Amino acid sequence: MRRAPVATAVGLFTAYSYVATVLAVAWYLRRGSAEVSVGASLLWAALSYTPWLGVAGLTWAVIRRSGPGWRATSVLAAVILVAVPLIAALNARTDMGFLNHASDGGEWAARTIDRLPVVLLLYTAIVAVGLAAAYWRSARDARDRIAVLIAALSQARTLEPDQSQRLLVSTGRARASIPVADIEWFASAGNYVVVNWDGKEGLIRDTLQALEARLDPRLFTRSHRSSLINLARVGQVQPLSDGAWRLTMASGAELVVSRTYRDAVLEKLGRTPQGR
Repeated sequence: MRRAPVATAVGLFTAYSYVATVLAVAWYLRRGSAEVSVGASLLWAALSYTPWLGVAGLTWAVIRRSGPGWRATSVLAAVILVAVPLIAALNARTDMGFLNHASDGGEWAARTIDRLPVVLLLYTAIVAVGLAAAYWRSARDARDRIAVLIAALSQARTLEPDQSQRLLVSTGRARASIPVADIEWFASAGNYVVVNWDGKEGLIRDTLQALEARLDPRLFTRSHRSSLINLARVGQVQPLSDGAWRLTMASGAELVVSRTYRDAVLEKLGRTPQGR
């Protein structure tokens, strides 16, 4: 079965938290004042905590747009200056309405100040849960992508290479005929392409785009705008903190695949991680 998207899990958790909080607070309000009916206590609690649904939605939208890093954290920290006092004031006004208190500015201000610590605590908890969920999703996605790539690499290694396909490579004043299957990666260098194999390198007069069109797409794919790698010659894959990959080739050389080309590699291989 495909796993439920993280956004769905977050939505269900938010709905559960809201309903559980409303019921618990309504029960507390009934114990505090016998004059408050069951319906009124439920409505009171619901109105008091409805703004938090908006806060939860805003938090998740900011994190999804900016990622679970310092940018999202900074934006959400700035929102505190507006959201916390506003929600505290709305909650105080709701309390006064259900307690049938006259609209008194002094009492409203006092109740707002009393509400601030709890509101700040709830806001911080929502942001923390949102960031934790986003970090978990990011880690899960990275793990899935690595698993997909490893499967593709394993498949590439099982392919029977065409030993007759060779390239005539310039190595200084000499030339060498190199089997394409032995080449680890190509790098663009103006009107030339640098050929790397077994820790050695040479040049051919060609373009990377034209060369790619002649090579087996099951073995060779772009890892960067100016480089082309042989999947069968990749030894290890390591995810980096920014979402890129570090590939260790059979010779020990290390290449980095950016996030943009990481997804392009998976798409070209016809592989996509399971459910998001």
